[in-house]
Order: sequence, then structure tokens, then C-alpha cells
Amino acid sequence: MDRPSPAASQGRFFLSLFGALRPHVATDRNLPSRLQQLLAREKRFGSRDRRLYRELLYTALRHLPWIDARLAASPDDAIRATAWLAADTPATRAFRAYWTAGWPPVPGSLAAQARHLDADPAALLPPWFSGHCPAAFNSPNLDTLHTRAPLWIRLQSDDPAPVLAEFAARGWHTRPAPVLPTALEVLAEADLTTTDAYARGLIEIQDLGSQLLLARLSPAPAGRWFDACAGAGGKTLQLARLLGPSGGRVDAHDIRADALDELGARAARARLANIRILSAPPADTYDGVLIDAPCSGTGTWRRSPHLKWCTTATTVTEAARLQSTLLARHAARVRPGGLLVYATCSLSRLENEDVVTAFLASHPAFTPSAPATTLLPADHNTDGYFVAPLRRLPA
Repeated sequence: MDRPSPAASQGRFFLSLFGALRPHVATDRNLPSRLQQLLAREKRFGSRDRRLYRELLYTALRHLPWIDARLAASPDDAIRATAWLAADTPATRAFRAYWTAGWPPVPGSLAAQARHLDADPAALLPPWFSGHCPAAFNSPNLDTLHTRAPLWIRLQSDDPAPVLAEFAARGWHTRPAPVLPTALEVLAEADLTTTDAYARGLIEIQDLGSQLLLARLSPAPAGRWFDACAGAGGKTLQLARLLGPSGGRVDAHDIRADALDELGARAARARLANIRILSAPPADTYDGVLIDAPCSGTGTWRRSPHLKWCTTATTVTEAARLQSTLLARHAARVRPGGLLVYATCSLSRLENEDVVTAFLASHPAFTPSAPATTLLPADHNTDGYFVAPLRRLPA
């Protein structure tokens, strides 16, 4: 008797993993941790197996209504559609070749993919979101939102040569972002945390869109800044580097102590001595205050597709309420003439333009220092972001 193809067995195991996750998709915002636990139980898996199943599951979550519909008709059809839509990587190549034999190459547009699968492109975003960000429902943003997110890094060294040499030795190719030379896209399935460049603090993993929020501030940040919602510190580190070691400093705070611990470790690795971590908000005023506000995460649906299905209009409304509170609270920390930078990783106008409009209406001492910007995913192949720089009028 012929032995079954490894890809056939992998398809069955993918369905079992998907079946274990499916009941939690609408309720668990921490679904990636649940997936990690499922994969960790399988001691027979190597790194390539984990990459395969992670790609398949994220593809299924990204295209959940399409996969659910095919699963109801035929489990094999659901596997085949998932394999066809999955990214073509070394980990998925053999699997995709087996399951998509006889199918055409995947077209670049979501509309063409939908035609092949007899599916509805609009079904891949929650209907309630159409009024929050109409652009997300149209090409090219709808297409970009349903492709695998790229791997971006930020150089933390003026000399990229050691980084590029190490990557080349590992067979990893990169290309700089046309809009920001210090940002590189890594064109490989790379565990960057294993590199000497990472250990020495020469690079940080940070989406290009996130990098652009601060890199595009004009004039460039200067003086003493307060990062009010620092989290694990991606933007904190970038801001500290933009300020420079002589005269510039960032005071960083977050309500999550574990996030601040991670920020401390990252700052030490990057050898940035101009970051001070605060366990409580200060009484000082600053040249600049950054509020990278907690949000619904609708801008990260490409990278974290499970969030599409457990985020609701109520989630957005509650986030906007918190964001308004944070803006009002920390505005007092901006000195006259100083800058207040409000940012989110949301694409919802309720958390973005509407929050800023309401803040300006109730805080006449502030005025836009530049137009607010929404970075849509298709603009530069990134997640989605919003930033509004606001200037406090001189006394």
C-alpha cells in the first residue's frame, strides 16, 4: 500500500489545529499565544513545521469567511483554498504544490482571488467597519490587508555594513524603504533575534509605518520628551535615537510593569543612555509628549488577522473614550510652545480624527502643527497608523 503524502497528513493536522482555534476566534484577542501553546505541545515539530502551520493558520484567519464556507462543503476544499492563498515560502512550497496541483497561480488582486473561489471580497472585513475606514474596503488597501505582512527593521547604527554583512552570510536579502533609508525590509523567513546585530542593539524589529510616524515630524524632535504610553518601547528607542545623546532625553512610562521591564532590556541592548524609565507619571513639563495610545488595533489586522473577528464597534468606542482621557491628562505636561504627538495603530476615524477634533475643541491652547496623517496599508506596504502633531501655543 502506498504511504500517504506528507502534505496530505499535514493538511489533516492543519484542520485539527484550525478546529481547536476556531471556537475562540471571536473572543480571544490573545489567540497567537493560544496557537503557540498548541504548536509547542507537538515535540516532533521542527522550526519548518511550525512555520508551515503558522502560515496556514494565519492565512485561514485572514480569509476566515471564505475558509469557513469551503470547510462546510468539503474539508479538502478548505485545505486547498488555504494552501492556494498562503504565501509561497520555503516552509509552504511542497505543501502548496501538493494541494494546489491543477490550480492557476494566485492572482495579485483580491477580486481575482475571490472570483476563482466564488467568494465575496467584502466579506473579509467586518461590515460594521465600513463607516470607520471606507478606504479599507477598496483596492489597493483591501488587497494589501489580505497579504502577509513584511518584516521591517530599523537600523540603530550609522554604519549598516556589519548588519548587511551578517545578513548576507546567512543568505538573507534586504532592501531599504524608498521613503526611509534607515528602514530595511528583510526578504527572508528570518529569526532576527538570533543575530549578532540584534544582540548588539544594531537593529530593532519595527514596522515601517511605525517608524514613519516619528521620522516624518518636522522639525525633528529635540529637547526633553515624555513617552506616556511607552509599552515595550519601539517608538521610545526610536525617539531617543532621534533626539541624540547630547541634550535630548526621553522619560518613559506605562501602566504595565512587564512592558517597562522589556523596554529597559531593549534600551540597554541598544546602548541608549538617554532613556529614563518612570514607574509613575512625572510632574514635569516637556518639550514634547508622545501619546502612542492604546487602541483597537484595526491598523494591525494584516499582521494580526484574528483581531478582525474579535474587534467590535464597541471595542472602538471604548478605545476612543480612553484615548480622549489620555490626551486630556497628558496635555498638561506639554510646555508652552511644545509638541503633543498623538498616534494610534488604528484605521478607525472614531479613534483618530474624531478624538483629535474633540480634543482641539476643548483645549484651545493647542493647534495642529502639521496636518494629521493616516498611513494606509497600501501606501508603503505597512500596517495602518494615524498621527496628529499638535502644538501648544506660546504663553
